[in-house]
Amino acid sequence: MDRSKTAGDTARTFWQGMLAAGGRTAIPRWSGDPVKGTAAYEVPLPEGLLAGPDGTAALLAAHAKVLAALCGEREVTTGWAVDGRVLPCRIGTAPGDTWRSLLGHTRRVLTELSVHAGFPVDALRAELGLAEPPFETVLDTTGTDGDLDGDVVLRVAPAWGADGPALRLRYRTDVLDEGAAARIAGYHVTALAGLAVEPYAEHARQSLLSDDEVRLQLDGLAGPHRELPDRRAHELFEQRVVAHPDAVAAVHGDRRWTYRELNSRANQLSRALLVRGLGREGVVAVVTERNLDWMAAVLAVLKAGGVYLPVEPHFPAERIARMLTRARCELVLTVRGGTATLDTALAALPDTQKLLVEDAYDEAHADSDLGMEITPDRLAYIYFTSGSTGEPKGAMCEHAGLVNHLHAKLDDLGIGEGDVVAQTAPQCFDISLWQLLAAPLAGGRTLLVEQEEILDVERFVDRIAAGRVNVLQVVPSYLEAVLAHLEQRPRPLPDLRRVSVTGEALKKELAERWFATGPGIPLVNAYGLTETSDDTNHEVMHRAPEGDRVPLGRPVGNVRVYVVDEHLSLVPLGAPGEIVFSGICVGRGYVNDPERTRRAFITDPYRPGERLYRSGDHGRWRPDGKLEFLGRRDTQVKVRGFRIEIGEVENALLRVDGVRDGAVVVAGGARLVAFHSGRPLPGEVLRERLAASLPAYMVPSVFHWRASLPLTANGKTDRRALTELAECVDTTDGGPAVSTVTTTEERLALAWADVLGVPRARIGRDDHFFDRGGTSLSAVKLAVALDRAVSLKDVVNHPVLADLAALIDTRTAARAAADLDGRASS
Repeated sequence: MDRSKTAGDTARTFWQGMLAAGGRTAIPRWSGDPVKGTAAYEVPLPEGLLAGPDGTAALLAAHAKVLAALCGEREVTTGWAVDGRVLPCRIGTAPGDTWRSLLGHTRRVLTELSVHAGFPVDALRAELGLAEPPFETVLDTTGTDGDLDGDVVLRVAPAWGADGPALRLRYRTDVLDEGAAARIAGYHVTALAGLAVEPYAEHARQSLLSDDEVRLQLDGLAGPHRELPDRRAHELFEQRVVAHPDAVAAVHGDRRWTYRELNSRANQLSRALLVRGLGREGVVAVVTERNLDWMAAVLAVLKAGGVYLPVEPHFPAERIARMLTRARCELVLTVRGGTATLDTALAALPDTQKLLVEDAYDEAHADSDLGMEITPDRLAYIYFTSGSTGEPKGAMCEHAGLVNHLHAKLDDLGIGEGDVVAQTAPQCFDISLWQLLAAPLAGGRTLLVEQEEILDVERFVDRIAAGRVNVLQVVPSYLEAVLAHLEQRPRPLPDLRRVSVTGEALKKELAERWFATGPGIPLVNAYGLTETSDDTNHEVMHRAPEGDRVPLGRPVGNVRVYVVDEHLSLVPLGAPGEIVFSGICVGRGYVNDPERTRRAFITDPYRPGERLYRSGDHGRWRPDGKLEFLGRRDTQVKVRGFRIEIGEVENALLRVDGVRDGAVVVAGGARLVAFHSGRPLPGEVLRERLAASLPAYMVPSVFHWRASLPLTANGKTDRRALTELAECVDTTDGGPAVSTVTTTEERLALAWADVLGVPRARIGRDDHFFDRGGTSLSAVKLAVALDRAVSLKDVVNHPVLADLAALIDTRTAARAAADLDGRASS
């Protein structure tokens, strides 16, 4: 046996593992005023922490623990300084590891590093095509404290002076400031102390943070304290009724109600509900279009001490029935001829009463205020969101959270007496509630914008201008459509003072476009969840933000936000972690769903007796004290502002006869794409089956059949492969795109590719707009891109590209003929 060859093979295998699996461990950027250069920070070490034969291994173990806390990963890579060279060193931790087991692991790594240190690692790295260097930190146990080379951000080394042992950090000042360096040095000292004092403790549960940093995160980064009036939302509205009864409170189309009229209608409806036995926290579903009666009904439910449950009239009967059953709904408030699906749902729920708004008005109940005593901790509303098990979950929020959120909107959006707020969101979207109620609480006016106008951008902008709207909130994807229209047809919007976006991540590019179009109008990035009484963070921008991401901003008043690890321990400032919420905003849980409530709603470990909500969102704190969103680590997604659990869509897909296996992914950031195996079924059949139980926004736009779905090495569905496939497949059935024939077809294909986010080569003349992933919103964008040569209705009625092109050509010819006739007659 050639022992030298065996040793060489072993060394090569070792270094291949170190290089290929280690990756780059990036430490958080934390500098309020980044300046290029380097600096050093030194912290004294208690005697004995680095003494003895395990001193080197202890420092490496402490360093690995610190890096794991800073980057939020269990496996980290650092540089190890040996004999003038810097070698990659990968350290992994496992759940349940103690300090002692971590120390044992670093001993073994050090032994292997020493044995294989002579191997030409740089040559192997070049052979593997890996970037140089693969680490941002260097640990130098020789104490030489070398310079920072290349991309190295931090160099850690022991130091010995007249005052005893110390730890010296040399760092780049464009990445870390002195405060950050001091914190990181302190983390190392804490980790070393843990190794020495509590060797058998589980290190993942041991916080590295100092008491000062804990206080800062718990108190200094919380929203400001705000004194709230001891009134519920409807009582604040009633105060405004007394102050100016004849002022206009709400407008819908040609109808307008004064404060007196709106309050009178709401009081009559309240008494009609009470006559029918509505009890304390009894659930009332409101099933109407977004109009003035809807507004009166919402106020009526709150005034009567009931719980408002919004249900859109166009939801499938099956979903309506599941929502009403889960919420144990006692009463349904609706309008005559409002929805056939509601009647189908109620046929299976004999204990649920239906009350028509028209009948309630005809009963001529007294229209004076009820004056019921309703405490802040009473339930105010339930909003259902998508559920991963296939069952929607109803988030319950209390009056205190509602009032706090309304006041945050009044303050940060500058809503005051006489101001007009646009109500644009669907009833099932929780932002619809503040859009409905905020203005009347401040003495302003709610303008309810009809859905038909929202789906026609030009009409929408006209409505905002004609209605003299001061405050507007939309999802970013819709703001993009509005901007595209304004860029084509600039017009002043002199009354608009604040525009807010929410429901989706706001991209910096869109913010830049906004300020290029409307530089005098601030843009507010709002973030929050249904379970936290809607928005918890506001970032009010007067110009485009610096950096790659738009921050979520600071918490609003009376709201506390923590960034934590899997054990709910606070992570270091700047480190990634789960965003959790505490304070008045946190709802009561999910209605009649104790298991899901138990997983997401727990007692705040830092403030016993208060509720804490685990969002599943991941983020980090920035040096300016603002929160930054980093994404999610589960199957929940946001599509056009709606929160969707992929699992619920997949469960509905798997219930279809003939589907053996199924998976759903997001493509292009804005559309759901489904893959299925089993019996090949047409996309229109699957779409119809899913639409029977899911709202339209949850039904995938594209369905792909495969003999089998791709699997990962451990046998799970390979979602990454499916996402890549969803981005590149040509048509619904995977066939080639049919070439365009006319100039108009080519123009349309280019526009389709742009709004659908797919390459032009994959758009053909026989393609169906909605089968290619189109939505009502992307159809709106298409109309804008084509300078209104088509409307949303045109796209719906002529979804095939060739047919739509023919329609455009017919209209163009008709206009040309009319112009010719006009010139001839003149």
